[in-house]
Amino acid sequence: MLGGAGLLLGVSAAPAQAAEVSYATECVPPPISGLPPVQGTTTVAITAPARAKTGDEVEIVWTFVKAASKNPDILDLGEDTVQPTGTLKAAGAQTADVVLRGPRENPPIPKGGEMKLSAMKGTLKLTSPGEVTLTPDAYSINVNKPISTDTECAPKEAVRPAATITVTDGGDPTDDPTDEPTDDPTGPTDEPTDEPTDEPTDPTGEPTPTPSESTPDAVTGKEVRVPYACKTPIGDKNATSPVRIDARRDGGGFALTVRFRGSVMDSPADIPEGSVKPSMQVVLGGADRGTVRVEGPANAEDIKAGDPIEIPDLTGTYRPGASGRSTLSPGVLTVEALGTTTTCTPEKSEVSLTLDTTQQEGGASGGGSAGGTAGGAGAAAGDAAAAGGLAATGADDHGTLKALGLVAGTALLLGGAVFTFLPGRPR
Repeated sequence: MLGGAGLLLGVSAAPAQAAEVSYATECVPPPISGLPPVQGTTTVAITAPARAKTGDEVEIVWTFVKAASKNPDILDLGEDTVQPTGTLKAAGAQTADVVLRGPRENPPIPKGGEMKLSAMKGTLKLTSPGEVTLTPDAYSINVNKPISTDTECAPKEAVRPAATITVTDGGDPTDDPTDEPTDDPTGPTDEPTDEPTDEPTDPTGEPTPTPSESTPDAVTGKEVRVPYACKTPIGDKNATSPVRIDARRDGGGFALTVRFRGSVMDSPADIPEGSVKPSMQVVLGGADRGTVRVEGPANAEDIKAGDPIEIPDLTGTYRPGASGRSTLSPGVLTVEALGTTTTCTPEKSEVSLTLDTTQQEGGASGGGSAGGTAGGAGAAAGDAAAAGGLAATGADDHGTLKALGLVAGTALLLGGAVFTFLPGRPR
């Protein structure tokens, strides 16, 4: 009996595989450094299960064998000040961009020393039987002291897959090895007849890009990089921030949460309680039109000079004004701080979330009933989002994921001090 149980476990629990891949990489240092782009080679090892079933959510680990760039000859980096994030592309039986993140853990790194980056982890939910290849793509290196900066690294050549997951039909609970050869010519002709019965609500036959079909009650959007042009009381600023829009079904509508990811800059001045309040107009596209206002609470406690500034999640409610496939994209962002207002307008906007919507009375389509009209720059962003659909991910053409998106300023103590902050939420 014990021997038989061991055999079953050996069949259903696929061992993890680890494979290395190297690729030419260009790393763009933060603008404040004044350094030119660095050309180098990235070597990573990707660890993932060799076999799994549809419906499984598998963990993927990206281990840096060697980063493409070294620590510049400017300053020593302290312990636990460096954090990597990156994107891995899944292809084959399903297409997806897997966002991975590592902890802020590193030994002290001297000037000119090799970058020691922690291993990054992410998860992928498997939706289709067949072979899924995993290929490393762009990554970012954040340093949070003495100020927050990002170095952006992107491939300069086609990267070969580092690992492959063989995905079997989740309908077989024992994952019998007799069903394993997915390359059998009879396999592909049998599998498509099963797929429509698993996902009958998908009219396009493309389940992967629309997460609302697999998780209709809690939908996680795609993280997109939004270049902002910000008008602040102390001048114009440009910055790029990663933004993600998530949704949860709430009756006929959706409760939205907008999350900013990035580094947090320490506050160089004391900020009193209730002085910082952000909001955004989420732009609708596709079947629907208009904007949805989301906002976060003001800071509940005083922020002391030298303490990190954290911006909470922005939340709001979306009532669809049209039936069909509606898109949501980050729009104009407003930050009120100490009696001043900073307005950040996207120079371009990508779709973060696509939802199957049903028209609701008093919904958004055609204008402002969801929280404002899609006018000016917001409308332009919405048109771009609607035209682009679910935008491709990976490195942007301009190759930037700059420090972080929001800049605001105010004069304190007879105008003698200026405070500037870059909001984000550490993960």
